[in-house]
Amino acid sequence: MTGPAGPPTPRALVAAAARRLAEAGVASADHDAAELLAHVLGTSRAALPLRDAVDTEEASRFEALVERRARREPLQHLTGRVGFRYRELVVGPGVFVPRPETEVLAGWAVDRAREVVDAGRVPVVVDLCTGSGAIALSVATEVPTAEVHAVELDEGAAAWAERNLAGTGVRLRQGDMADAFPELDGSVDVVVANPPYIPLEAYESVPPEVRDHDPSAALWSGGDGLDAMRVVERVAARLLHGGGVVGAEHADVQGEAAPAVFAATGRWAEVRDHADLAGRPRFVTARLAR
Repeated sequence: MTGPAGPPTPRALVAAAARRLAEAGVASADHDAAELLAHVLGTSRAALPLRDAVDTEEASRFEALVERRARREPLQHLTGRVGFRYRELVVGPGVFVPRPETEVLAGWAVDRAREVVDAGRVPVVVDLCTGSGAIALSVATEVPTAEVHAVELDEGAAAWAERNLAGTGVRLRQGDMADAFPELDGSVDVVVANPPYIPLEAYESVPPEVRDHDPSAALWSGGDGLDAMRVVERVAARLLHGGGVVGAEHADVQGEAAPAVFAATGRWAEVRDHADLAGRPRFVTARLAR
């Protein structure tokens, strides 16, 4: 512990920053304050107690980041990185920051790809609306024999995906998912997507970190939030072979509406909804009828 006139301790800095963030409405104030200080110090949150003090320059950099976080800039934009399953991705302005909830959907895609491997084939996986490339990266990492394709409409987001997917073998394409990969029609084993799904009428209820900083193309999807899901359904039906599967994330209030998009067409069997780790409805899966 340093004296009153000495340099501040990590504990004191984090405590003061957490109070500032809480006053600004940041729900994860303690966590974010510690993450920002660890970022500045080039260490981990767990290692912060090992530092006796923080020098003036480090404290100044930290306080500047805390003020930006208090203005509701996303934590991940300030650190430039986000963990997703077993990998770390680079993120920043212009790309949707992947959420922990999506890790469950990515795990589903990994498991389905592994089933194809167990059957003695090379799995072909397509990630629609790839954004940062998080799901495609997970599949390529955890099922290294898989042939993984990814598409992203937004040019800025596709640039982030290109950085994250470099050297992985994932075949990334910048363009509209609606007409992506015609050469794969009828040959894909797994289609996975985290499409935009927020209804336009929900604008005011969306946290500032999302509403003001994530790309609008990754958020809004028509009056009921399901416009993009309808495109995912059509594209998956085109890409998959009979018996192939699709999984797509949705809002927690769309646990019935999203599966209905698939069930209504008559093209799908085993239409099911799945919960995230918090028990909330999170993604729909279906198998293309043979």
